[in-house]
Amino acid sequence: MAEITIRKRPRTEAVVTQRKFFKKTARGKVIKVLRERYLRDDVACGIQSCGLCAHEADILLPSSGSLEHASFPNGHFVLPDTNVFLSQMDLMESPLFRPPIVLLQTVIEEVRHRSLPLYNRLKALVKADDKKIWVFYNEYCSDTAVIREEGESPNDRNDRGCIRKATAWYNNHVSLARPPVRGQTRQPLPTVVLLTDDVANRQKGEREGLACMSVRKYVEGLKESSQLLDLLSAAGSDTIEPTQAVAARQALYPDYLPTATLLAGIKSGHLHQGHFNANQYNYLEGSVSVPAFEKPVLLIGREHMNRAVQGDIVAVEVFDEKDWKAPADEVVDQEATLKNDDADDSEEEGEDDEALAERKVLQTELAKQATSSKQPTGRVVGIIKRNWRSYVCHIDSTSLTSTNPTSLSQQTVFATPVSRLLPRIRLRTRQAPALIGQKILVTIDRWERTSRYPEGHFVRALGKVQSKEAEQESLLLEFDVPYRPFGKAILDCLPPEGDSWVVPPKSSTDLNWRDREDLRDLTICSIDPPGCQDIDDALHARRLPNGNIEAGVHIADVSHFVLPDTPMDHEAAARGTTVYLVDKRIDMLPALLGTNLCSLRPHVERLAFSVIWELSPEAEIVNVRFTKSVIASKSAFTYEEAQIRKDDPKQTDEITESIRLLNDLARKLKAGRMAAGALNLASPEVKIQLDSSESSDPIDVEQKELRETNSLVEEFMLLANISVARKIQETFPQTAVLRRHLPPPRANFEKLQDILKKRKGMTLDVSSSGALAASLDQCVDPTEPAFNTLVRIMATRCMLSAEYFCSGSVARDTFGHYGLASPIYTHFTSPIRRYADVLAHRQLAAAIGYTPLHASLHSKSHVERVLEVVNKRHRMAQMASRASVEFYVGLALKARSEKETVIEDAFVIRTFRNGLGVFVSRLGIEGLVTFKREIQFDADNYTITIPSGGQDVTISVFDKVKVLIQVEQDKNTQRGRVVMSLSHPIDSRSM
Repeated sequence: MAEITIRKRPRTEAVVTQRKFFKKTARGKVIKVLRERYLRDDVACGIQSCGLCAHEADILLPSSGSLEHASFPNGHFVLPDTNVFLSQMDLMESPLFRPPIVLLQTVIEEVRHRSLPLYNRLKALVKADDKKIWVFYNEYCSDTAVIREEGESPNDRNDRGCIRKATAWYNNHVSLARPPVRGQTRQPLPTVVLLTDDVANRQKGEREGLACMSVRKYVEGLKESSQLLDLLSAAGSDTIEPTQAVAARQALYPDYLPTATLLAGIKSGHLHQGHFNANQYNYLEGSVSVPAFEKPVLLIGREHMNRAVQGDIVAVEVFDEKDWKAPADEVVDQEATLKNDDADDSEEEGEDDEALAERKVLQTELAKQATSSKQPTGRVVGIIKRNWRSYVCHIDSTSLTSTNPTSLSQQTVFATPVSRLLPRIRLRTRQAPALIGQKILVTIDRWERTSRYPEGHFVRALGKVQSKEAEQESLLLEFDVPYRPFGKAILDCLPPEGDSWVVPPKSSTDLNWRDREDLRDLTICSIDPPGCQDIDDALHARRLPNGNIEAGVHIADVSHFVLPDTPMDHEAAARGTTVYLVDKRIDMLPALLGTNLCSLRPHVERLAFSVIWELSPEAEIVNVRFTKSVIASKSAFTYEEAQIRKDDPKQTDEITESIRLLNDLARKLKAGRMAAGALNLASPEVKIQLDSSESSDPIDVEQKELRETNSLVEEFMLLANISVARKIQETFPQTAVLRRHLPPPRANFEKLQDILKKRKGMTLDVSSSGALAASLDQCVDPTEPAFNTLVRIMATRCMLSAEYFCSGSVARDTFGHYGLASPIYTHFTSPIRRYADVLAHRQLAAAIGYTPLHASLHSKSHVERVLEVVNKRHRMAQMASRASVEFYVGLALKARSEKETVIEDAFVIRTFRNGLGVFVSRLGIEGLVTFKREIQFDADNYTITIPSGGQDVTISVFDKVKVLIQVEQDKNTQRGRVVMSLSHPIDSRSM
């Protein structure tokens, strides 16, 4: 029997092993907290062939470290401090940066407290196959654990006691592990280098005899320094050479207020908090929506936007009402206004041409403002939370001082983001000539009040502009879509049988059949778009002996395979949704589940979660039940195939009768929804015709055709979602995962109401969803069938976005879905492609007693955090899908314009002082028609008048025009862009 020795720790050691502090509870009570940490003598160093450490894990660090640095010919290891990971993560992630790294536990904890996104990137970095990183638990090692001294800040304690002490311990440990051998020359020892940009920390380390280096100096000694130096964050580059006239800089923007002042001002109502939104038509204007005002707070000019970037959460001060202004009615393009700006000189304004041009534009706008409705106007006084990330850009070729491709001299250049909502970014790079004509990724690091533009650094090149691969990747990056392949830990969660997994034979002892109904004999079928592989849902209907109808919706039982708190569950939560691009799908779940084991394919037994109603012949619900089930779909139809089958009187088989029965019920369900005030809105949906599945070259664009069978599926999915929402909210009133659509503020519709009244004599009643639905039905132009669809598209844009929420987090009277006119709603019917549906499945399974609810779904704060991510991913996925369609529409137009002149019908949807906004319904795209010559603009009546050979031509909003569409290559970016000009009633190309 092993001998066990119990040792009592000396009282003197308690100072190191115990942490004592006082905490105030929510009720105001002060309690003392004592935390104990257990120190060990056997925490391994992670260096291969170390005779002092017993290593059980895979050894990551080579015994000699890295020999690739000029300053350390005998080898070295790198030990970075916290700020290196906070400011230089792009460098650390680069495949060219390969030194063996010692990562301290203290550093990991500090990063976690300072930035959760960076902490997640750090965790992924530790697991990366191409990196050599050893996590050293210095807080639990008896030789490196320290306590905070009296009067010492936590940061100083970490620098002194953890980072510098751990570096010294490592160097000493390496020396002890390789003692000199008598009679032999001692081999040179590798050095452990403390990597820090903190000057004070470096100086203290050097005094203690440690090898210390700044990140820049370290990178300069590496072989790939010319490429790696571009990755350095400007925020951490304290040795960058100043640009011209830097000593004479003057402030271009006001200082931000201190954080405490901002928070106090927001609390008192003197300041207001909201998200900054840039104006896509005018780069000198932005807005912030705040609860205190119906209309957004208008920000006019750079100084009042005060360095805010799209998506930042800002604090704004609202001016007195006498100083309120109206939004600009002119298109102001950043590239045209600032085409001669110098990247080196843009840090000081003085009275340069660009500053004067911007001032002239603003003065002209203010002078021309007529009787347009004014709105709250203010200025940004502070940033609550930055939304900075990596942006897809291209190098502005006009900003280069040298285009010599062999030059490695550092240049300051402009990177122009793909998004019109973002400012130019100044960056210093040695690769500028080689990056011309490339899509690149750039990260913003800082925006000083003395610089007109934010400063950033180059991350990596994505590929040649307009190549499909580069455009597709840039699109995913631009909308923050996770697209990395599924890792081993995630794939290990899949059934070990892989493709050969099948539903086992029915047995009372088999867990797969536990509490499941056998519905394999039902006539079930699925109806989906063409080429659909991830079939989430299937339906059935049959008449009952009592004259009623049984209808069922059967949803893939994804929660059977995706268990809570597993790597696959965490990945699905992080992705939030499947993203559909024109020629690609970025899956939320591995393909084995999404397109095989969970997909309700025909003639295959599958696990399902079924919602089954008994309905009266008038489609009124008699009762509903929920059950886990096993089904075998009898057929998989496209919408067109199901429609043809339904309409063919010769077809009388069981499946066809089921479709007809479902369709009859769906019509009645829709009529009931519309009577309750549901909205029939519209969005510009088009379908890209591809040359072939292999080439994915677009050959044409056509509008999507909606059939009766589309509505059939939609109505039963809505019914299932509403029924499930009621059930989970009854069972879990505090944590039910629901979806709501808040009523839009009436101010959102004011402009559309005014345009309809003045241009068409029509009234839009927005007092309720029912009144809006009725008045939209009346917006009909007998001479133009597409007019009603256009009004519905414009009305949709006045709406707020629907969102997921936790039932215990908002008031009960805000649960409703405005567009569907339903008091409660959730998403349950697409768990293969939406994570919110997976959560609803778990809650419904617990509600019917099938399985206990996981502890995380009892936590309101956890559900709120997950849904915040899911809401963001859902919005980004929608925008990525739209951008993908726009890109392929551009390619199709380019191919078409090379063969013929492209002229399309378009509706005018907006008028500007110098142009028109038009919507081309057949292509589903919007465009700008701009005029260089002076035109007459009537803002109050939404018209422009163009002089033409002695006869004026007047064009108004809602007018139908013809536009000439061309795809021109931008001389600067080499990227094709859609350019529109009027063809009728006037040719605007010469204007």
